[in-house]
Amino acid sequence: MNFALVYPGERTRFAITATLAILFWVALIVGTLGIALIYLLLFFVVYLFAQSAFIAYLRGSAVKISPEQFPDLDMRLHDCATKIGLKNVPDAYLLHADGLFNALATKFLGRNYIVLYSSVVDALATRPEALNFYIGHELGHIHRKHLSWGPVLAPMAWLPLLGAALRRAEEYTCDRYGLYCCESADDAKAGMAALAAGHSRWSGLNYLAFQGQRTELTGFWSSFHEFTSDYPWLAKRAFAIQQLAVGREPDQFGRSFFAGFLALFVPRVPGAGGAGFLVVVAMIGVLAAIAIPAYQDYVRRAEIVGLMSQTGPAKAGVEQYAISNNQWPASLKDIGLESGELAAGKLSAELELGEHGRLQYHLRGGSLSEGSLVLVPQPQFEGEKLIGLDWKCAGEGLPEKILPIACRQ
Repeated sequence: MNFALVYPGERTRFAITATLAILFWVALIVGTLGIALIYLLLFFVVYLFAQSAFIAYLRGSAVKISPEQFPDLDMRLHDCATKIGLKNVPDAYLLHADGLFNALATKFLGRNYIVLYSSVVDALATRPEALNFYIGHELGHIHRKHLSWGPVLAPMAWLPLLGAALRRAEEYTCDRYGLYCCESADDAKAGMAALAAGHSRWSGLNYLAFQGQRTELTGFWSSFHEFTSDYPWLAKRAFAIQQLAVGREPDQFGRSFFAGFLALFVPRVPGAGGAGFLVVVAMIGVLAAIAIPAYQDYVRRAEIVGLMSQTGPAKAGVEQYAISNNQWPASLKDIGLESGELAAGKLSAELELGEHGRLQYHLRGGSLSEGSLVLVPQPQFEGEKLIGLDWKCAGEGLPEKILPIACRQ
């Protein structure tokens, strides 16, 4: 089989993305006078803890592939690494993942790992040569340094069209690595068939008919979701392998121009595609619909609590006058106040002294433009002698949810 290992569009897309990412990092570091490096360090520490959890899980729960443990898989791993020129063979693990059908490559502190899911290995028990396709695909990510460049390119990974286009190009490249590691194209096709049809049905897949499904992917919806996805459609990947096996560079087949134009306005959500972005937007909208009113209620409640904390002098004045004169005050001067105006943040209130020592604060400004906070004295007697006042608060024209708990009915 004679073909280029690197998908033709990958280098160009990588060069554009890397240039933009480097410019971004330089501007960020220079623009923040290096302060951004502190946040990057903190982010790196968080990443270490998150990634270390998965690596620890692999080491503690998956089976490490070695000459003593699954030597057939270990031999395939080393043969593929030698074939593609990868000098440092990564650690490899076999993981039972409750039926998940996949393989992956990852990196931690400069060390590369690949993981084969047991469901893939079991599915290809009658065609073990096809495992070279999966092994070669994951080794391709390592050989092409896709994992190493990931953090550098991360700021540009969200770019519409470009971010997803680079990821799809990397997948096409790694499929070529997988094909290159196979002894025959039929082994690679078997690996692709298993991805498409699953554990038991793959052997009965009509490969030519499956890769022919690519002709159904030219419409708006299929094109849009491909433009915004990290992974090419499997039917197109199958067609690419079919063409490469006979020495031809596969064409992309037509896609909707309007879908590509619309995809320009859909940022990439890594691993989720355009639908994932729309789901994220919808979730943000739902959260905003809940959080914004809740926050506004919190602000209003905080403003009222702030006002209530300032009502002490007025309450003390009413109490002192009532005890001393055995009657209710008739004016603010009677309780020692020249003005009853209070303020908390942007909210202000004007005090009106009512009958029987009733304090009514008319609210103005802030997030509340109407309504009143009312404090009603409750006389406390010892025999017939007034010895003090308790206070009951309530809101007039105010939603109960923004009142302090003590003021609710």
